[in-house]
Amino acid sequence: MEIFPVLVLSLSFAIMLILGVPVAFSIIGSTTLTLCVFLPLDPALTTIAQRVASGLDSFVLLAIPLFILAGQFMNSPGIAGRLIRFAQNCIGWLPGGLSFVNITASMIFGAISGSAGAAASAVGGAMTGRMTKAGYERAFCAATNLTASTTGLLIPPSNGLIVYSLAAGGLSIGSLFLAGYIPGILVGLSLMAAAFFYAKRRGYPTEARVGFREIAKSFFAAAPSLLLLFLVMGGIIAGWFTPTEAAGVAVLYSAILAVAIYRDIAWRDIPMVLLQAARTTSMVLVLIAASVAMSWLMAYIHLPQAISAALLSLSDNPIVILLIINLILLVVGTFMDMTPALLIFTPIFLPVVVPLGIDPIQFGMIMVLNLCIGLCTPPVGSLLFIGSSIAEVNVTEVVRPLLPLLAMMILVLLLVTFFPQLSLWLPSLFDL
Repeated sequence: MEIFPVLVLSLSFAIMLILGVPVAFSIIGSTTLTLCVFLPLDPALTTIAQRVASGLDSFVLLAIPLFILAGQFMNSPGIAGRLIRFAQNCIGWLPGGLSFVNITASMIFGAISGSAGAAASAVGGAMTGRMTKAGYERAFCAATNLTASTTGLLIPPSNGLIVYSLAAGGLSIGSLFLAGYIPGILVGLSLMAAAFFYAKRRGYPTEARVGFREIAKSFFAAAPSLLLLFLVMGGIIAGWFTPTEAAGVAVLYSAILAVAIYRDIAWRDIPMVLLQAARTTSMVLVLIAASVAMSWLMAYIHLPQAISAALLSLSDNPIVILLIINLILLVVGTFMDMTPALLIFTPIFLPVVVPLGIDPIQFGMIMVLNLCIGLCTPPVGSLLFIGSSIAEVNVTEVVRPLLPLLAMMILVLLLVTFFPQLSLWLPSLFDL
């Protein structure tokens, strides 16, 4: 491997990011500039165009815009409100109960919508007022909300796991979806543990208990929304449809639920829902296309092999290698979004860990959980800014209550890293 093209690629990418160039254009710009080191301008541009187009030529990727559209139909205050009411009736009486409600509702809504940002916005918008009225600090509300919303990127259906499947060469999406349940639930439980001790120390109030009848009533109100989770995964496990077909079923079900049953969305609002889904899809797919081109270039200049050799020269112990990769990904997550990070770094690190006996499914959970933590950390963690904006507090104020929550997420990351069955047990029960 020649060092010059690596320097051109890394330095040009870093400079573009520092100058504020959007990530997708920074990726494609640095890729094009580096390829011009090897080829004249015309064939370089033609090659880049071909790689960008081929990066989107995948039937599996069709699931992403479909799940995004389903999430847009489900992203309504009415659905979030029903989930919050159900969670509050079940666990609001515990110490720090409203923070538990925030976390639980974010987990469920994030899984239903498939978007951490949507979960942070919908649940955070509904819960911040309730929590502050009960005496909770706004900064703590924001920290709880933004960390809990990441669980929707682990609990299926998850667009991040679909992207990882593509980057890993076509791993079973159904198996990845199943693998995400236990890590996602563990993250939620760990956040609740941190919130419990924080609430006890601060003396936050508890909610009054409600009777079984009220709990049952709120459950039946939220049940149609919860059914989407069972419909998608149940259909995949039963073999009724593929993950892409499941995404189509999710769109149909969520549209009927939001328009005809809950009536949170009027018929005249459907064009706006479609437009918003198209905008979100375009941003995601441009990132995917650009990242696929950069991944091809890195393979062309043999960068993955060089990094693999460098890591294995440090140690051939899987524990040491995984710790190093975790540290690298935690740093990467602080300045790069999940989609490009998965597409760029999966082809680099996966060939390193597989010969050491690490299952690709488990490694997918490690990568996604790492990058979930990155979404919550400065300087460019998108969820950090969304959560702070919703709670109407400065980002710097959120950092202090955020630290114990991030520590619990890192603890779960270590458990997922060194206990493979946390990721592999559920997929092993089904032949997907």
